[in-house]
Amino acid sequence: MKAPLTIALIMTAAVGAYAADLPRPLTDGDYLWNGAPDPKLYGLGRSLFFDPVLSGNRNIACATCHDPARGTGDGVALSIGEGGTGFGPDRVTQDGVIGRVPRNAQPLYNIGARAYTSMFHDGRLELDRWGGFPSRLRSPASEQFPEGLDNTLTAQAMFPVLSAVEMAGQPGENPVADAVSRRDFKRAWGLLAERLSATPDYARQFIGAFDDIKEPDDIRFDHAARAIAAFETVAFRSDQSRFDARLAGWPMNAAEEAGLELFFGKAGCSSCHNGPLLTDHEFHAIAVPQIGPGKYQGVDGSYAAHTGHPHRVEDEGRFNVTSDAADLFGFRTPSLRNVALTGPWGHNGAFASLEDMVRHHLDTVASLASYVPNDLPPLETVIQPVRNRTGVSYQVLSPMQRGAYDLRDTWVHSSTPLRSRIASANMLAPVDLSEEEIASILVFLETLTDPTAVDRSHLVPPTVPSGLPPQPSPAK
Repeated sequence: MKAPLTIALIMTAAVGAYAADLPRPLTDGDYLWNGAPDPKLYGLGRSLFFDPVLSGNRNIACATCHDPARGTGDGVALSIGEGGTGFGPDRVTQDGVIGRVPRNAQPLYNIGARAYTSMFHDGRLELDRWGGFPSRLRSPASEQFPEGLDNTLTAQAMFPVLSAVEMAGQPGENPVADAVSRRDFKRAWGLLAERLSATPDYARQFIGAFDDIKEPDDIRFDHAARAIAAFETVAFRSDQSRFDARLAGWPMNAAEEAGLELFFGKAGCSSCHNGPLLTDHEFHAIAVPQIGPGKYQGVDGSYAAHTGHPHRVEDEGRFNVTSDAADLFGFRTPSLRNVALTGPWGHNGAFASLEDMVRHHLDTVASLASYVPNDLPPLETVIQPVRNRTGVSYQVLSPMQRGAYDLRDTWVHSSTPLRSRIASANMLAPVDLSEEEIASILVFLETLTDPTAVDRSHLVPPTVPSGLPPQPSPAK
């Protein structure tokens, strides 16, 4: 009888050491549908998540950039979206692209938690606390957004299909892209719903999963979005790490405990990375260097003046949503669940190693100043639209145009004035940690990895109802 008592005493002492700071464990009630949506809804969402039928040109799926075998991302800083071929770091341009996706593909672990009341790196989709929209959601679709969606995850699934560089394609290539270019989002969603209703297996699944669908013509795209959200809630739930065991009362080893103590103590990590998901769901400017083309924000015209390409290349983050100067270059605090699996790190994948991302937090302004941009995936073929009386056509950039185009990937970071804008918005004070303490924090971060999350390629179905090849390719 002595052994169990001794173990219990050790566990009690260990848990008591940081009990005031540690979050509570995750439970079923923390998730949409209490973690258990209807299996029919889940199955439908699984098919849709991996089916390229939801893209304008039927050539890219949600999972192309959110691969369950690659940390629910694609392993690159900035994805090659619509117009690419292949998966992960091996993805290349095929018929030409107008550009790369300007922000890193966000990890999806625990994205079905109810705590997510906004979505995307800048929170541009969020619950409408001000009551200005009938849908009760503030979003880039404004008044076009349908009513009746009861969570932000379902709402989020409505938007990648509207992005020209992600899934829609370019105007002139397909009717969905044409509708998006006119900002007729209702039409774009309607066209995709028509595709699904015209696919017999999808029509059958929708009728079985939704009480308000009696015949194929009743299918709306928000039905598809709800099914995708149900799938994501179950498929990417992740709460079986050593950290979860620690929250349940089982002590870690000495090195892990040392890192945990620093994380919730001296290092101050938990001031933003707190709660069961290790995020405060807020937006902070921490001087992450900008790489890539940005979101065409800001007032600086230096790139356009130098190259002749009529683009702004800054990414001002949350400010572009709120117009509040306090939000300049602010981005969402990411959840640290499975953080060791989700690189590259930062809202644009600026850091190729988790250690570099951790070290950046120690002195963000100094890190910004010394940063050397990582190589981005090469774009073999870049095209640009040419408008004429008959519509829009696309031509490959000439060598001179291409040289000017490529400057956008490092333009902001190479510009002292623009880099200084990012530095001046920084909110994070320097932290003095020894090399041993940095190593301890990295050891602790490894405890956040759920071993079941390392490779969930079993989620990829062998076939999908459209008859198109699932993306990414199913595991052999």
